[in-house]
Amino acid sequence: QVRLVESGGGLVQAGGSLRLSCAASGSTSSIDAMGWYRQAPGKQRELVAAITSGGITNYADSVKGRFTISRDNAKNTVYLQMNSLKPEDTAVYYCKADQRRSMVAYWGQGTQVTVSS
Repeated sequence: QVRLVESGGGLVQAGGSLRLSCAASGSTSSIDAMGWYRQAPGKQRELVAAITSGGITNYADSVKGRFTISRDNAKNTVYLQMNSLKPEDTAVYYCKADQRRSMVAYWGQGTQVTVSS
């Protein structure tokens, strides 16, 4: 079992920056890829960025060039650096961890990001 705890959300003005963190605990050796998803009110949850255990990254087109995902395997933590934030980035951001060689995925509780115009 893996537990994910997100932090770093908050209220920021358009053009500002935030850094989200997601710390994993429990059976962390079973974790493969990790990622950040977001869900805005009335919308489906969508992938923001993902990173494999080997460091290969993938981004949604809407955040390319503005957001950077990284991970510290020694600390079992994944980060999302968000720059040049826009009001449309407002959402609850969730951390996800995929269990290696299985279909099992773990989710954090989410952290609110609000970007004011």
